[in-house]
Formats: sequence, structure tokens, C-alpha cells
Amino acid sequence: MQAQVTDQQFLGEEWDYCVVLDACRYDVFADVYDEYLDGTLEKRRSPGSSTPEWAHRTFTGSHDIAYFSGNPFINGTGIPLNELAWGASCDYEWTATEHIAEIIDVWREGWHEEFGTVTPEGMVQSFHDHADAVDRRDRTVLHYMQPHAPFLTRETGGKLTRIKEGIASQDDSDGEADGALSTVGNNLRPYVESALGDSSFAMKAGLWMELGLGNVLREGTREAGMTYHEENLRLALESIADLLPELDGSVVVTADHGEAFGEDDVWEHHIETYIPPLVEVPWCRVQ
Repeated sequence: MQAQVTDQQFLGEEWDYCVVLDACRYDVFADVYDEYLDGTLEKRRSPGSSTPEWAHRTFTGSHDIAYFSGNPFINGTGIPLNELAWGASCDYEWTATEHIAEIIDVWREGWHEEFGTVTPEGMVQSFHDHADAVDRRDRTVLHYMQPHAPFLTRETGGKLTRIKEGIASQDDSDGEADGALSTVGNNLRPYVESALGDSSFAMKAGLWMELGLGNVLREGTREAGMTYHEENLRLALESIADLLPELDGSVVVTADHGEAFGEDDVWEHHIETYIPPLVEVPWCRVQ
């Protein structure tokens, strides 16, 4: 019997703390979550198939939230999504600081250079370091990067590092691209992505970089991707389970969007791509 799917209604639900797992597939979460969490799981439909889309459709008003963000797209720089020169490639006129009262840029202060992401340990450390923000605000969001690539058990990262460094340098230069090479790259990026955006090969190429060619050749792209996705998810769930005793209030674990591993010839996740692996996400009330 298939689980019923209802809309996520992120802000319309009652919770004091919401843990967002970036790019978490519902089916993988459903298979493993009860090894770490004791909660009630529902399948929800996300309003977006990527973080920028989810954010601009979810946060439409002003919200008294302390948002611990491991994802560079939700940041305190004040740069609108449609003006980001790195990684977003969208026309959403949405700025996180106009909708979220307090954003802690964990993607900046808690970045792990070796792994090329924010680790679960980095998220917890930031939560401890900014306990005052939690006290000031009505609700708290902890946006973990896992199970999104890079995969921590591989100890390497690529794409997310480039996005993070690009946004940081853009903020430091007041929105101006840094140097001629950056300017050329930023101008060409929309055309290149437009030409390759519907190409299954182009989608897989980015995933191959994260998986490693050896793993792809041994296991296949889908098999290797699903394996690492689950491993990343388990690391996040273990962290959440350890943190729960410190969270004084109701807690929900969900995701901004999912991840595709070849379904409908789609790989990873892309804006406005409404297939079940990308928009069906967990909604798990754990306390």
C-alpha cells in the first residue's frame, strides 16, 4: 500500500524545531529512519525540486525564525537568488533576509574544507555557538546539507565548494564578479546550462565527479549514488538522534527536495522538475 502524499505546508504546521535534510529521498529515509528516530512518518509533496525553488515558494512572508543554514543558497548576505552569479541560475526574485528573521551562515563559519561541505558535527557546533539566536526567535530550523553530495564517506567535495566560494566572494565584492575570468564565466553560464540542461549525460557528469569514476565503473551510477545517498543520510540521522535531547519542544524532520538517480532520465536535482524522487519528501514528527 502506497503512502498518501499531501502538500508539505512547511510553515503551516506546528513545530518548534524543524530539521531540513537537503536532497533527501522519501524512500531511502523511510527505509532507515526508525533505526535512529522514534517518530511518525508521512510522505509530503515539496513545493520545489531544488533548494532555491523550495525556499522562494515556502518563505513568502516574514517569519520569526532562527535559520541555521548549511546550504549557501539560503544565506544572510542579502543577495537575491536571481542575482547570484554562482550556482543558482534561476529568475526567482527572492532574498532570504527579507523573509527570515535571523540566518546563521553555517555554510560559511562551519565549512569543512576537506569534505567540501558542512558536516553534521559542524551544524551541531554552530547550534551550540548560537544558542542566543534560538532563544531570541519563535522557531528554529536546522538545515543539514546531508544527504546531499558531497558524500562524506568519500572524503571529497567539488560542486558545493565552488558555489560556496562563489557566493562568499560575490558578497565580499558587493555583488561584483571577481576578475575577468569570473565575468566571462558568469556571462556564459546561462547559455551553457541552457544547452546542456536537458541532457542526461550532462546531468550524470556532475554526479560522476561526486561518486568517483571507480565506484561508477564497479557498481553503476544509480547503484553507487543510492549507496552513498543512504550513507550520508545515516550520518545525519545519527547526529539528529544525538541532538534531540537538547531540543526543548516539538521537532519535525523533513527535506527541501529529493534526489533522482536515473528516474525519467533525471540525475541529481534540478529546478522545476516535478518527478516523485525530487518532490516526495519525508515529514517525520519525532517529539
